[in-house]
Amino acid sequence: MNWISNYVRPTINSLFSRREVPENLWSKCPECGTMLFHRELADNLNVCTNCDHHMAISPRDRFRHLFDGGVFTEVKVPDAAVDPLHFRDQKKYPDRLKAAQKATGEKEAMLVAEGEIQRTPVVAVAQDFSFMAGSMGMYVGNAMIAAAQTAVAHKRPLVVFSAAGGARMQEGILSLMQMPRTTVAVQMVKEARLPYVVVLTHPTTGGVTASYAMLGDVQIAEPNALICFAGPRVIEQTIREKLPEGFQRAEYLLDHGMLDRVTHRKQLRDELVTILRMLTGVPPAIKGDLPAPAEFAAVK
Repeated sequence: MNWISNYVRPTINSLFSRREVPENLWSKCPECGTMLFHRELADNLNVCTNCDHHMAISPRDRFRHLFDGGVFTEVKVPDAAVDPLHFRDQKKYPDRLKAAQKATGEKEAMLVAEGEIQRTPVVAVAQDFSFMAGSMGMYVGNAMIAAAQTAVAHKRPLVVFSAAGGARMQEGILSLMQMPRTTVAVQMVKEARLPYVVVLTHPTTGGVTASYAMLGDVQIAEPNALICFAGPRVIEQTIREKLPEGFQRAEYLLDHGMLDRVTHRKQLRDELVTILRMLTGVPPAIKGDLPAPAEFAAVK
């Protein structure tokens, strides 16, 4: 047995050899280009620690930070017809759905849940922009109706986090029909005299903006979110003029009376609790008045 070749050399090679590093450990901020460690970014709610740019966050991650203890119950949404128009572009529509489901781990572009925020019961809806650009199809219409019915049945406020590129072209006119359907769903909540609060995130465009996303009793937006029906590039090409800087961004819309608040993601939870309790006539939440963690509750 050669001690040098069998032990020393492999040990040295293991110490100095290049180790494979997973590619998903770092994310690059699209605004400032800073490389952000994935755990640090997740702890900061997907907000850049350098420039404060608000990146996309999945509905489940948002709900884990929103609800007390990260606990929420999913609301069942009726299934929609798959590929009613037998649409095909470069791919078949069912194939695009399967690819989006595999990439996101979600069934569709909208998640409905109910739970408590600082002991304030709410029904919450969030769109996932990474699922076919959060496009509004029949399932999204079903989700909004299910959320409204749950809110009315349990007498809870409804909070919607919008993020969409507009209607889903693969469903054609059936997608556009979701605009009046979701408007009716919102009206159900308002007729029950329950608060309806919308949080517009980047980006919220097209038919979503033209329906339920702009019907809130209170309109809140995350910083620098693009909120529009037609995008700025389309408008510039149409009118052949340069648009003002920051046009259709959250801060611009706030200055022009289209929004009530522009709120940082880390402050959004407290903001929602204050608004919802005010609208429902409930006393302000007491800081620290939250359910005990499960392990301590079990001891008692």
